[in-house]
Amino acid sequence: MKRIIKRLFDLTIAFSSLLLLLFPMILVMIILKLTGEGEIFYLQKRLGYLNNEFKIIKFATMVKNSPNIGTGSLTLRDDPRVLPFGRFLRKSKINELPQIFNVIIGNMSIVGPRPQMKVDFDKFPPKKRNEIYKSKPGITGIGSIIFRDEEKWISNFNGDKHEFYKNKIAPYKTDVELWYYKNQSIFVDVKLVILTAWVIIFPKSDFLERIFKSLPEKPSYLKIYK
Repeated sequence: MKRIIKRLFDLTIAFSSLLLLLFPMILVMIILKLTGEGEIFYLQKRLGYLNNEFKIIKFATMVKNSPNIGTGSLTLRDDPRVLPFGRFLRKSKINELPQIFNVIIGNMSIVGPRPQMKVDFDKFPPKKRNEIYKSKPGITGIGSIIFRDEEKWISNFNGDKHEFYKNKIAPYKTDVELWYYKNQSIFVDVKLVILTAWVIIFPKSDFLERIFKSLPEKPSYLKIYK
């Protein structure tokens, strides 16, 4: 029954969002076609439900073959691989909107753990990897909100970026996503959808921590990145 309710919630939000955002999405598609490298969508393999791979759909924001250039799967602040219009799309999170189609197809939910590339997922603690994607990955979620400044954290670290991700970010990200798996409900999902919009408008707000007081505490080495 919970799965049916969540699926109905997903489809309701997805189709409603598509109707409301269709014109802005078409406008973005036209701009992307006429600028940068002329690519509109970017399809990439990600890990999803029960660790099965699927192709996530995003608006194209980076140069072609970007995973094989520079820092690879990790995107830095002011990353030179990001195209000019792509910077706006990423900052506003508009680049994530095509994932509405992933929700309609059924390989994503509106709310859930953030789908990772395998190369990054392999940096997560091995003993916990089979737990994270017992829920479908989401367009947004607790991890998406908490790690909205991940690019800044990685950029500000002076050292091996991939080791920093593996040893510092991935363990906490794992704990956060497991928190969602243990506490998920439609009520929690609704609050996370609202909080997603809230933190885009008020990025320095601590509203999340005040709403979800049982969240794993942010490690001290991440608290310095504000």
